[in-house]
Amino acid sequence: MKSPLLSLPGAVPAEGVDEGVAAHYGDLFREQRALADGTGFVDLSHRGVLTVTGDDRLSWLHLLLTQHVSDLPTGQATEALILSANGHIEHALYLVDDGTSVWAHVEPGSQEVLIAYLESMKFFYRVEVADRTADTAVVHLPAGSIAQAPASAVVRETPYGRDLFLPREELESFAAETGPAAGILAHEALRVEQHRPRLGFETDHRTIPHELGWIGTAVHLQKGCYRGQETVARVQNLGKPPRRLVFLHLDGSEVHLPPNGAEIRLADDGPDGRKIGFVTTSVRHHELGPVALALIKRNVPVDARLMAEETAAAQETVVEP
Repeated sequence: MKSPLLSLPGAVPAEGVDEGVAAHYGDLFREQRALADGTGFVDLSHRGVLTVTGDDRLSWLHLLLTQHVSDLPTGQATEALILSANGHIEHALYLVDDGTSVWAHVEPGSQEVLIAYLESMKFFYRVEVADRTADTAVVHLPAGSIAQAPASAVVRETPYGRDLFLPREELESFAAETGPAAGILAHEALRVEQHRPRLGFETDHRTIPHELGWIGTAVHLQKGCYRGQETVARVQNLGKPPRRLVFLHLDGSEVHLPPNGAEIRLADDGPDGRKIGFVTTSVRHHELGPVALALIKRNVPVDARLMAEETAAAQETVVEP
């Protein structure tokens, strides 16, 4: 989905998975500061949107998701995962129920596979799953924003701001009334600052929820059976995850940021040392400078000096060893 807001002055298109919306509108740090101050909005209209309707929607989703949603109150935001049989993360959903439908937004382009899986699990339950990406755009209002959500929008309110499920035909008029627009890079910089993982960035094919701190926020430990629960319970009760998420303060003298996937080694081991992890997201923050999220081996000392390729990095604990 290519956003019409790419026609706004200064818009520079994003690349990769975020293609279709603006990376920035000409001033990355100004856009970050605006979001941090609770002004403006972020165009997330490239994200996938789906709804689940029907009398059994909450009880049915409760059987499939890692989160406790059988009694989810109307208007209360939550997030949840779908795991493989081995407990590896396959999907991340950002949810709210409006009283008649559960609305969810997911990573761009992932909704088709997710919906196919959900359709395969319907059985005799009274539910209908619909892809709403073509007619619904997601926009984000930052925490502290006093902007009014249109009456036509479904609102998902979180500590980090409000996600609006907005009729796509209203996106341009909303932008004109609510600006200034901030690009996805500003949104990502604040996400990294807040230590919030993102599917496909902080995850790979073998990531389990414990490694990213998703226990509690997206995984409920006291709910009933769901696919992958055995792994979640075993790691929670009997062991530790093999890796852990960390926040990195990067050497600001380097011109280039280490890219997603950049290998991390112990600084004391030199450039030929063994790989102990990799960078998942690196950004330039308006106050903190160059920072990143990374996934490293659990037993790496918390005070160890690290190298992300050629860039020196000091770690800050996100997930306890």
